[in-house]
Amino acid sequence: MKDVGGTPGKAEETGEGYGHVLQPGLDTTHGVMLYLDEVTVSFDGFRALNKLSLSVDVGELRVIIGPNGAGKTTMMDVITGKTRPDTGTVFFGQTMDLTKMNEPEIAQAGIGRKFQKPTIFAHHTVFENLDLAIKNDRGIWAALFGKLTGEQRDRIDEILETIQLTSLMKSRAGLLSHGQKQWLEIGMLLAQEPKLLLLDEPVAGMTDHETARTAELLKSIEGKHSIVVVEHDMEFVDTIAHKITVLHEGSVLAEGPMESIQNNEKVIEVYLGR
Repeated sequence: MKDVGGTPGKAEETGEGYGHVLQPGLDTTHGVMLYLDEVTVSFDGFRALNKLSLSVDVGELRVIIGPNGAGKTTMMDVITGKTRPDTGTVFFGQTMDLTKMNEPEIAQAGIGRKFQKPTIFAHHTVFENLDLAIKNDRGIWAALFGKLTGEQRDRIDEILETIQLTSLMKSRAGLLSHGQKQWLEIGMLLAQEPKLLLLDEPVAGMTDHETARTAELLKSIEGKHSIVVVEHDMEFVDTIAHKITVLHEGSVLAEGPMESIQNNEKVIEVYLGR
């Protein structure tokens, strides 16, 4: 991993520039939250990732696009410990080597992942879902029937406002619309106080109105968390993206703002079309 310089400990202690205190033990002094260096993953001779290298800054919202089979899901599997790379390194901050950690350890370190299909407790209320997700050691029974601290209740109220479900906090989660279920799951991830959020096609199956509100939601938490979004909806991507990474055949084909990606001949050829 390349040395990008800096003074150890400063950002970790102050959360400088992002309005929040970073997780103890997570060194993001150099402003880099996630760093993949020449990561290769092969399945039965097929290279799903081919010397993939990319980095995501603290507080950045990065969008990953690319054709099916480009390696997007495998990349997220590697980051979360579900898949081990054949070669290469994956660092969370400057000191945590994710290739040497298991899935629970990586989640505990501050990486939250949302899959395309929402995973919520359908028979519990919106509020109870967030209560269950609050980061603590209470267990399910205690979470449902134990008393919340004032700080925990304030945190849930804040998340409800962020995901715009305050008015539905007493509603059963299974009765929510598809988009509302997606927002609830994002809220459940936020309750665990992650430093990095990985979101897989968050607007798939949403109405135009739900898609627009999801864009508002992600922009409202940008800066407080580093966010990596894998998405195919290019209108949505255009709404939220500052920097886009295009994957093709397991490595980075192009990277930059939307305008440069849209005008990149290689990207047009393999993904966007004319």
